[in-house]
Amino acid sequence: MKYYSLNGQSPKVGFKDATIRGQAPDKGLYFPESLPRLTEDWLNRFPHMSNEDIAFDVIRPYVENEIPEDELRRIIAETVNFPTPLVRINDRISALELFHGPTLAFKDTGARFMSRCLGYFAKAEHEKITVLVATSGDTGGAVAHGFYGVDGVEVVILYPSGKVSSVQEKQLTALGKNIHALEINGTFDDCQQMVKQAFADSSVTAKRKLTSANSINIARWLPQQFYYFFAIKQWEDLKNPPVICVPSGNFGNICAGILAHLSGLPIKHFIAACNSNDVVPRYLHSGQYHPEKAVPTLSNAMDVGNPSNFIRVLQLLENNFARIKKLLSGYSITDRETTSIIRSVWQETGYLLDPHGAVGYLSLQRYLDENPNQKGCFLETAHPVKFYDVIEPVIQEKVPVPASVQALINLPKKSTPMGADYEELKNYLLKN
Repeated sequence: MKYYSLNGQSPKVGFKDATIRGQAPDKGLYFPESLPRLTEDWLNRFPHMSNEDIAFDVIRPYVENEIPEDELRRIIAETVNFPTPLVRINDRISALELFHGPTLAFKDTGARFMSRCLGYFAKAEHEKITVLVATSGDTGGAVAHGFYGVDGVEVVILYPSGKVSSVQEKQLTALGKNIHALEINGTFDDCQQMVKQAFADSSVTAKRKLTSANSINIARWLPQQFYYFFAIKQWEDLKNPPVICVPSGNFGNICAGILAHLSGLPIKHFIAACNSNDVVPRYLHSGQYHPEKAVPTLSNAMDVGNPSNFIRVLQLLENNFARIKKLLSGYSITDRETTSIIRSVWQETGYLLDPHGAVGYLSLQRYLDENPNQKGCFLETAHPVKFYDVIEPVIQEKVPVPASVQALINLPKKSTPMGADYEELKNYLLKN
């Protein structure tokens, strides 16, 4: 499998080079040259297979022989070694819980897969790799935990000061060792822009072998397909596949779902559930794509005004607006609606949503109200405890704190303050 740049000005590369580079030299995102097709026989068998075997079969065509089979099986075993239950909330809505990994967020899967791939490549190359990543919330913690202590890999994480939850901040600042957190006085979009500038700066890339762990990296993006296979595996009525609703910020997750669907996985329809950062829902309404500056919301991991992965969605669906509209709907949910649905679902069902899951739940509910013959699931992307400061005033109760989080909260924060200024980041990368 070769990968080409969506900007069209860089040579094709294999899985290893695309993973290590993160972004093509022409600043484009890498995209697979062809889409693997799952056989009918495999699709009939997979609901009875283990999650490890499903994940291996799904990812193998993208990796091919660049990682030996035994190594890839080891990487997969360490990637999907926690449950992904499909929990029924009412007759028409279920939640696919993606928060049972070590940092209680869906990004654990992609971060663990990528960290182990990079660790394998660094060992084979005998060369140190620097992972440079911007986070709006959960990416940082998942990347920090995934790469912590991985030989040959150093991690530099940029996050917007005061715009991540206290648990999220501890998850990315408390580890130390090969994990370095830079606290940026700006927005997530500022952080992402600084990271992109570093990748394009030859004076930095001459000194450090840089790669990105944001969902633009194929080794973060591609394994997110696994969730959708795990959801369908647990779906009771495979003759009537679900509508799947995905809380969406940078659009890597939903893009992976669409990729899985185009490979043959039966999914009825996709919903992009957005907060007030509604660039994509507006595009789906008007056909006009206008990125905007991100606005802060309670569902902070989705505070993205110019989603990097949306270009991949367009590419997968051949930039055909009619085809995009047929497969994908979009909804925008306000903070007030978010807290209201957290409260009502808790009171009516005893199920506790996090703010991102709440946006997903309400978007799915609205779609099902308009399409009464359908059923669906939404992806619950983070454990509610990560947002206890939002949730507790809403439900007037304490959110139970897992032991792993309690231990983390007590650790000191280790971060380096920095302005939203690329020159400061450049100096840091050249001097450290």
